[in-house]
Amino acid sequence: MEKRTAASIRARVRAEMIDEIKRAARRQLATEGANLSLRAIARELGVASSALYRYFASRDDLLTALIIDAYNAIGEAGERAEAAVTERLDLNRRWVAVANAWRGWALAHPAEYALIHGSPVPGYAAPVDTVAPASRRFLVVATIIRDGRRAGVLAPAATPPERPLIPAPLRVELDAIAAALDVEVEAGLTARALIAVTELFGALNFELFGQLNNTIDDRRAWFDLQVRMMADLIGLPH
Repeated sequence: MEKRTAASIRARVRAEMIDEIKRAARRQLATEGANLSLRAIARELGVASSALYRYFASRDDLLTALIIDAYNAIGEAGERAEAAVTERLDLNRRWVAVANAWRGWALAHPAEYALIHGSPVPGYAAPVDTVAPASRRFLVVATIIRDGRRAGVLAPAATPPERPLIPAPLRVELDAIAAALDVEVEAGLTARALIAVTELFGALNFELFGQLNNTIDDRRAWFDLQVRMMADLIGLPH
């Protein structure tokens, strides 16, 4: 049996307290939105508000922790669904699996989804620590595109990728995105993939934030249609 030291016990107690604070903060997100109150969280936990500052120096630090957790959770959901597709050259199925996993997580965690995809929190600026977790959503799609490119199975775009012409400064930015995702593709394909991902999260925003009310009732079928159309945009084979 592993011998417990005073330091390990303190570390475990600290980790448990951090988890407890986060759970309380997520409950507050669900009822009050992102305008978190450390004082209200302290009241719920039955501790002095000053005690919370031993774990999170400010409201922004707590927000950052919640944002990182949310990005990692939705990223992991997509990665796990994509990895479960055993036929690795079935790029379309991998794309659909990722999209449906994102939707499933969003519907199950609407407050956390709103935290990372909703309106910016007034006065809050996300630190660089959030960049890597946020990138997981794009990395899993980049993996699908990379495998398709290497296997030579990506279909050509329905329209020439340079129409409309991509301005030189934008081309530089798109090439930088592709390099950061470690996928060697032309700027046109990078643009189409980025548009496809943006479209899917826009579709989820419309669904979760009530923009489809009194317009589309079959939300699953509508999302599936958009997923298939975005697969065509990228050039994923059927």
